[in-house]
Amino acid sequence: MQEAWEGFEDGNWTKEVDVRDFIQKNYTPYEGDESFLVGPTERTTKLWDDVMALMLKEREQGGVLDMDTKVVTGILSHPAGYIDAEHPERETIVGLQTDKPLKRALHVNGGIRIACQAASQHGYEVDPEIVDFYTNKRKTHNAGVFDVYKPEMRACRSAHIITGLPDGYGRGRIIGDYRRVALYGVDALIKDKRAQKSSTPSVMNEDNIRLREELSEQIRSLQQLIELGKLYGFDIARPAANTQEAIQWMYLAYLAAVKDQNGAAMSIGRTSTFIDIYAERDLKNGVFTEEQIQEFVDHFIMKLRMVKFARTPEYQNLFSGDPQWVTES
Repeated sequence: MQEAWEGFEDGNWTKEVDVRDFIQKNYTPYEGDESFLVGPTERTTKLWDDVMALMLKEREQGGVLDMDTKVVTGILSHPAGYIDAEHPERETIVGLQTDKPLKRALHVNGGIRIACQAASQHGYEVDPEIVDFYTNKRKTHNAGVFDVYKPEMRACRSAHIITGLPDGYGRGRIIGDYRRVALYGVDALIKDKRAQKSSTPSVMNEDNIRLREELSEQIRSLQQLIELGKLYGFDIARPAANTQEAIQWMYLAYLAAVKDQNGAAMSIGRTSTFIDIYAERDLKNGVFTEEQIQEFVDHFIMKLRMVKFARTPEYQNLFSGDPQWVTES
């Protein structure tokens, strides 16, 4: 860790997981103008042209370019994906939700019915074996919600007195601090989670049992995150050593989240100041140029613009009169 943190100001963040303290100790306010900025590189422009062509084709096909109907999505459900699979070196920040650009993943844990609706309304059919499994053998979020509804709640829902997100999207806004992966590396985060589990009270009541189970799930997911990094050739078990790695590590953590969940809004949170700390250090040490760092950021934003989920018109209409595009990314 010390090598990756060389040049940063020490603080509480070096003793425990505390990203806020790291930022407070290391950011430098900027009061100048935008004259230092550079435009997109030729590589960025050509890559974005490719993405825009795919998005145009997607719109021409009614809103979905491709959709997975046979593989239930998860952190490690798909092989590495690139915008240009034949020339992955064109991308300085890599990672897609599935194995192909703009291919929608199959999210069924929220509710199998709404996943099937989203597929059928775009001309696809979910694999019957998956439908059977998530109908008869595996409880989904939607099924759990209906199990706990009181009769009057169901009546109000059916009468549209109470409205909101469809039950299959009931996870709402999910916000994670993906900066932790870049600053500490996944091994340190696993160690921290194991310490939390070890410190739980020994009394095995309902709350403690649930907490220990959830911490175990978090540890398993972090272990899968390390494997996701390996798919793309990165060792994210260790802290990021420079700006490019900081952005890549952070994006892979976010990618794992959107591969595993399709909450109403999957927010990446505030990242600009965090990235700037690494960029300022690397510029000062001559590790990267302003043009290179701009390219990293551009490719990062490009990937975020490509994050999409299989949604139903019912879901889209909750947010706007335009049912197709408002909540796409």
